[in-house]
Amino acid sequence: MDFGPLHVLVVGDVMLDRYLYGSVERISPEAPVPVFSRGRESAMPGGAGNVARNITALGARATLVGLIGPRSEALRHAIADAAILDGLVESATRPTTTKLRVVAGNQQMMRIDDEATGPQSEAETAGLLAAIEAALAAAPDAIILSDYGKGVLSPAVLARLRAAQLPVFVDPKGADFSRYAGAACITPNAAEMALAAGLPSRGDEECAAAARAVMARDGVGAILVTRSAKGMMLVRPDGLLSIPARAQEVFDVSGAGDTVIAALALAHAGGRSLEDAMRIANAAAGIVVAKLGTATTSAAELTAALAGGAGDAGSALLDLAATRALVAQWKAAGLSVGFANGCFDILHAGHVAMLAQAAAGCDRLVVALNSDASVARLKGPSRPINRLEDRAAVIAALRQVAAVTSFAEDTPLTLIQALLPDVLIKGADYTAETVVGWPEVRAHGGRLLLAELLPGRSTTAILAGR
Repeated sequence: MDFGPLHVLVVGDVMLDRYLYGSVERISPEAPVPVFSRGRESAMPGGAGNVARNITALGARATLVGLIGPRSEALRHAIADAAILDGLVESATRPTTTKLRVVAGNQQMMRIDDEATGPQSEAETAGLLAAIEAALAAAPDAIILSDYGKGVLSPAVLARLRAAQLPVFVDPKGADFSRYAGAACITPNAAEMALAAGLPSRGDEECAAAARAVMARDGVGAILVTRSAKGMMLVRPDGLLSIPARAQEVFDVSGAGDTVIAALALAHAGGRSLEDAMRIANAAAGIVVAKLGTATTSAAELTAALAGGAGDAGSALLDLAATRALVAQWKAAGLSVGFANGCFDILHAGHVAMLAQAAAGCDRLVVALNSDASVARLKGPSRPINRLEDRAAVIAALRQVAAVTSFAEDTPLTLIQALLPDVLIKGADYTAETVVGWPEVRAHGGRLLLAELLPGRSTTAILAGR
């Protein structure tokens, strides 16, 4: 998935997200409270800054316009590190909104906020409008309004952005959605939807009715309601689409809404329908909530997630470039990458047992499938029974598998040389001397895992009726 040519202007409330990580091992003798042992700290752009950070993480360009306070060097450094184009305006009176989250293990214990809200001064408004003019001169493809209710999106700012004649996507705040009239799509959660409509939005019918009432009243083109574990609902004047949530594990929902609107706007600006853009945004959200902290996703991660997601991307297969990018990202994050290969023509218990052992031996497992022609050369003209795309869809659906690719040669040597996995996996019917690619993996510090096989399980035996 390539968002590289796209450019998005993000305007809204910019924050600094700080994280203090540590551990809790005892309760204080002074009061019934945990004693937190301080560990490492990290800082990153938050609020509208995190929307822009999500856009650049997906490979596109982002210009960020918002207000920050004096002495905001940490935020400016974080924005530069994220390759975000800086259109920030420094306020003389209000501080940079900062959120400090205290995390013990994988559990957020508390959040400490430092902020000031209220109407803009004339100087702040003039500075924001000048920054917007400069950003619009660079011809962005879309605009995202990230409203956290801190006062940046004033009537004057909203009027100028509305006049830009670009598709506008809004992460809204408050009960008055008429402020966003003319927007292509807004993305409230279910509670925000109910507040804006003055109607309940618990079930599907109530949620759709509330969205339609707001659309008719406030002149909004479409509403995408994010519904946590229930997934997402896209309501348009002529249609309705609801999809389930994609995350299998949820560690931290911080910033998930920022990921949703970034992926939605990019996908739509890149030519996708709003329905397809919602599926892409849903997959992106599923990735980031499985990470700790205010996280982002890359284009490679998103491509892999869509490939394994019940046909969202049309095929579960990743090409070499996408697989290599994904493996490089995992390695850069300190994760070990495993590699297994085979025909996997008719999936059986032996395959599943082998892949479970493979996944247990690494952090992320890549499975490479023989192409149809390669299977026919190895197994005979009557094989494969299932074509490559179908085999890939089945393998990608296994929770142990992080990515699926393929190779056309008789062996995966070229692919192994390109990816250089940390763990090379084959069945225990092989020896180290007979495993293709093991010398190359060993030379780069990798290891070999020979997985135990379930006796009597094989595709050949199944086809023979035994």
